[in-house]
Amino acid sequence: MVSKRGNLLLTGKGAIEKMPAMKTQPARRTLFTACTLHFLHDGFTDLLYALFPVWAREFSLSFAQVGLLRTAYSGALALFQIPAGFLAESWGEPRILAAGTALTALGFLCLGTAGGFVTLVAFLVTGGLGAGTQHPLSSSLVSRAYEEGPRRAALGTYNFSGDLGKTAWPPCVALIAAWAGWRWATRDIGFVALLAAGTIPFVLKRPASPVENTPGVGADSAGAGWGIRDPHGFRLLSMIHGIDNGSRSAFLTFLPFLLLGKGAAIDLMGLALGLTFAGGAVGKFVCGVLAERLGIIRTVIVT
Repeated sequence: MVSKRGNLLLTGKGAIEKMPAMKTQPARRTLFTACTLHFLHDGFTDLLYALFPVWAREFSLSFAQVGLLRTAYSGALALFQIPAGFLAESWGEPRILAAGTALTALGFLCLGTAGGFVTLVAFLVTGGLGAGTQHPLSSSLVSRAYEEGPRRAALGTYNFSGDLGKTAWPPCVALIAAWAGWRWATRDIGFVALLAAGTIPFVLKRPASPVENTPGVGADSAGAGWGIRDPHGFRLLSMIHGIDNGSRSAFLTFLPFLLLGKGAAIDLMGLALGLTFAGGAVGKFVCGVLAERLGIIRTVIVT
């Protein structure tokens, strides 16, 4: 029979088992919110490439210092992802996501007041720590919300939203910086992030996990080691991702300097970055087609 809440109840011998039912509207709301956050945070991360040449010119920074600026943000982002997951276990993903986004907003708002290299590093670390909450928690929410539905399609949509942010934000920030100055650009970003942080607790709810609600199903059923079913493959893919992300970050950090050195204006440089990220978004779809024909490992090696 069916309960008042719409969940299916199966009667057995002396027991009633409650089977979880995924509600379409909450799942869609979760996906939409996660995609919006991914769009914002990935955009915030990669728009920094458009600002590095501006900061280098204003504060007389060397290439090594520019590299340290990039490391300050991305390093803080990377280091805080695992602690963010532990915090979410106690406080819930929506609260930690809201707090992290607010911290990112604070970092960008303070960037508008930076007076040199040291303050730039401090504010970028602040923003990076907040941004470290988005990837692990948003993907967890989407995966749980679509546990009994089209999870691959939902996660694919979530991943693509990040590429859209990477494509849209750098040219927008470059245009604002060319028109009103980079300090106003970073403050505008901070206000957008602050607005997003304030809305998260109202629109995002933590969906219950089917594993948690189903009697007789424990955490061990998903596999040992944090749910990693293939440790060797996980280590291999992690290594490949590290190499890929490291080379990508180095290339994109110094690409704007090359373009400006060739006489490109700052708005044209921002457009070039946007096109580069758009190519990355298209590449994800192409790789999906190649993987069907060549296999996953061969496709990874080729790309």
